[in-house]
Amino acid sequence: MVEIRKDYFTDRLSIILPDRGLKPGQVIPQRQEKCNYCPGNEELTLPADLVLVKRGDTLLKQTDSEGNIIKNWSVRIFPAKNPLVTPNAPPSYGEPPHFSEPAIGYHYILVATPKHDQSFPRIDIEQWTNILASLQDKVRWLYSQKGVSYVLVYVNSESGRTPTATHPSVQIVTTPRVPPVVEREADTVQTSLNDLGVCPMCQVVGTETGGPRQILATDFFIAFAPWVSTHPFEFWIYPKRHMTSILKLSQKEMMDLALMLRSTLGGLSKALESPPFTMVFHSSSEKKTTKQIHWHMEVYPGRERWTGLELGGGIYAGDVSPEAAAQVLGASSRKELAQLVGIK
Repeated sequence: MVEIRKDYFTDRLSIILPDRGLKPGQVIPQRQEKCNYCPGNEELTLPADLVLVKRGDTLLKQTDSEGNIIKNWSVRIFPAKNPLVTPNAPPSYGEPPHFSEPAIGYHYILVATPKHDQSFPRIDIEQWTNILASLQDKVRWLYSQKGVSYVLVYVNSESGRTPTATHPSVQIVTTPRVPPVVEREADTVQTSLNDLGVCPMCQVVGTETGGPRQILATDFFIAFAPWVSTHPFEFWIYPKRHMTSILKLSQKEMMDLALMLRSTLGGLSKALESPPFTMVFHSSSEKKTTKQIHWHMEVYPGRERWTGLELGGGIYAGDVSPEAAAQVLGASSRKELAQLVGIK
């Protein structure tokens, strides 16, 4: 049984997948010889309920149906074969100290490009815009579903043991409660709004703009290395205006975010020789209106092995200062941006 368990004493949560032994969206590695996500292999996944297809200068939204699998797609979204959560989880609950609840929800895979070898840092601005637009549509639909309190979006960009694991894709997972990390951010924001009338995340954007930790700024977004980093060369991307979710992005802002992602991820790839990274979206819940934050994205390069200091004390030790990281990533990202927009 798939269930969500809560720690004895803290708000830490764990989704338990008994006898699974697989990463979400993967099949058994030993049996997989080709990529499930590549064009021509659509029958190896569950039917897609959102397919973006380009016809000339027009983008069409289509859906797979029985006997009609959409080909020649740009972006494809379908349910994970091995989901972290499921809408059909049995209604079983546990009492403290063994608190548990059913892991009810939806888990989707967004295939970011039909090109297997086109890594996220090399995806062009137009395709990034298509990804963000498709993501917006899916997140909006998921928030309309019963039992969805939060939609978590993240990317694990790393080499895997199977072809499917290396194809650029985005994980979209819903949860029946707001994740503890986002809840703590929301509590901080709400307290500041109540006491001071200002969003503390807006203050951070203002403080970091033009400072020693700024990596790159576009018309609508800023990327910077956070004051307290948990990973070397970690960086965050914030909208400059107060915005609670990706659902609030205008078309112009979406295109600007595509430029920012292409520039910073491209800069990261060149500066650190294509490291693996994790990218997570921190957004407000569309269901819990009291749990609102200034939405943003966090990028964690590398595969750091945490020590007892981190695991036991929650204190992180890094050998690269945010200021030094910003210098390296900023120089590399600005070169990427200059090449993309034709600046000499």
